[in-house]
Amino acid sequence: MSPAATPSVPSGGLPGAGRGTPEDDAVVDVAPTALPPVADQAGIDTERLGRLLGDPGLAWLVDRARQRMARGRPLTGSVILSGPDESQRRAAERLLGRAPRAGGSLSVRLDTVDAILRRSGVSRDGLAAAVVALTGPVTLRSEVRDREERAWEEAYAPLGTLDAELADWAERIRGDGLVRRLARTPEAAGPLVEAAVRALRALPVSPPTSRATFAAQNLSGAHALDEGTPLATLVLSGIRSLTGFPDGAGAAWRREAWASAGLLKDDLSSTVLTLNLRGTPSLDWMADAGEPAVLTLRSLTRRTPVAAVPATGTVHVCENPAVLSAAADAFGPKCPPLVCLQGQPSAAALTLLRDLSAQGAVLLHHGDFDWGGIRIATALRRSLPWRPWRYTAAHYRAAVTRVAEAPDLTGPPAATPWDPDLAVALAECGVRVEEEAVLDDLLADLGPGTR
Repeated sequence: MSPAATPSVPSGGLPGAGRGTPEDDAVVDVAPTALPPVADQAGIDTERLGRLLGDPGLAWLVDRARQRMARGRPLTGSVILSGPDESQRRAAERLLGRAPRAGGSLSVRLDTVDAILRRSGVSRDGLAAAVVALTGPVTLRSEVRDREERAWEEAYAPLGTLDAELADWAERIRGDGLVRRLARTPEAAGPLVEAAVRALRALPVSPPTSRATFAAQNLSGAHALDEGTPLATLVLSGIRSLTGFPDGAGAAWRREAWASAGLLKDDLSSTVLTLNLRGTPSLDWMADAGEPAVLTLRSLTRRTPVAAVPATGTVHVCENPAVLSAAADAFGPKCPPLVCLQGQPSAAALTLLRDLSAQGAVLLHHGDFDWGGIRIATALRRSLPWRPWRYTAAHYRAAVTRVAEAPDLTGPPAATPWDPDLAVALAECGVRVEEEAVLDDLLADLGPGTR
């Protein structure tokens, strides 16, 4: 008889295998034991083997033996079947030549089966050869694991082509299981990783574009980065590392995370808040009135540049709308140009500030004295140059002495490359100072006669 094929079976093992000890219940490649009559194999009387060990009532026994072989363990000792039915008891009796002991389980010594097969001439090489004849070749699990790990390494290979700024991310996803959860198999992971690397190598994009347009130009089609796809999840993870976008959740957070690399849902939802910028009739009109203006990404990309560099050559940048609103109230049209990030820089904010910087404007930035504000400032610094505006260790320490009840800092610390002492001071003092708490100082810098 010829060996049967070796399909993968579920954890229950062979039909009729029942349950046994925990170590014998692991999943393993097992083939059916039923054999059609064929010519004898070397050292095996296949016709007698089919009658003796190929009985469906002994499928559990062959299953357990095969599992042990796959783990590289010897075929010695007993295997136990809990709650055997009558057909399984009768099959064991025919094999052993005696009735098994009564009880709630069925125990068979593998050494005894091996000896029976050798002595009877059914399998001169014993139980291991009989299992292979019945179920096909057995591959050691260690070899399967080694092959699988090599396949995963091949799937991860494209990560090695990423630039140094994404090296830490590439190393992290090799170990955190994200790709394995998304792809399940190395065969599926290879194309996924390759596509993610291709996308990340093309990011960030400037001027910003829609995610669908980017996907159509760089990936398999316009829907390749649709929300919820494995590729979108993997690319967004890389974008956060590329741009330093902070942790968060929800649709709005994801939209801004994509926008941090220049990929937009549309060109109207991304906006930036400004005060007293000039360069277009509408901006000039709002500046004459000293009123804040909201610019959309669409307006910033349809006409470049939109805003002109002021005569002073400087543009102040704040994090919170309260600062811009207070400046408009206090100074109106006399306030110097001010741009508000409203938290993490939007695609519109980055586009505007890049345009101003390219024209020669000096950007002066202030933010909250907390780890979130530090990350916002760091992300902005990756995209364009700026100078600190009352945003150093000395300014923080001075502010701490004046704030009566400052809340504690939360979140992981972050570096402050523009002033390394600032990170040290934040860690030492351990309190956060929001922009609103130093509003008087900021307004003093913006008032008439200070420029």
